[in-house]
Amino acid sequence: MEQQPPKEPYSTPESQPPHYEKSPTGEYMGPAPDNNARQWGMLSHLLGLVIGLLTALGFVGPLIVLLTKKDEHPFIEDQANETLNFQITILIYYLIAGAITAVTCFIASPVLLVPWLMQLILGIIGTVNANKGIAYRYPMTIRLIS
Repeated sequence: MEQQPPKEPYSTPESQPPHYEKSPTGEYMGPAPDNNARQWGMLSHLLGLVIGLLTALGFVGPLIVLLTKKDEHPFIEDQANETLNFQITILIYYLIAGAITAVTCFIASPVLLVPWLMQLILGIIGTVNANKGIAYRYPMTIRLIS
């Protein structure tokens, strides 16, 4: 008996991941995530949170997850897109807060805490929800990537 080499997941059209649609409000309506999809969705949020709090490059982690794992499960793609959009939005908020701080000669420097706290609190909520298999939508996010 000849052994067949293992097939790569989703390497042929009939084995493509299930197509999913988003509702008109942008909610995820795809298949329920398995453990692997939940872990990668959580990792997308966690990488955005940790890298974003330490540097201004919080979008790098979710971008790597999106580019490497999006074909494995629709939930991973959805959560990586959502986290990437949120991290880009937070970067824009940091730029606006920095401009306000500079214009006011650093009197308004506490404004810089607003995007930092948003990133911390909402990132933790997103991480926990993705780990539970719940597709999380960040509030006040500009959805540039769909």
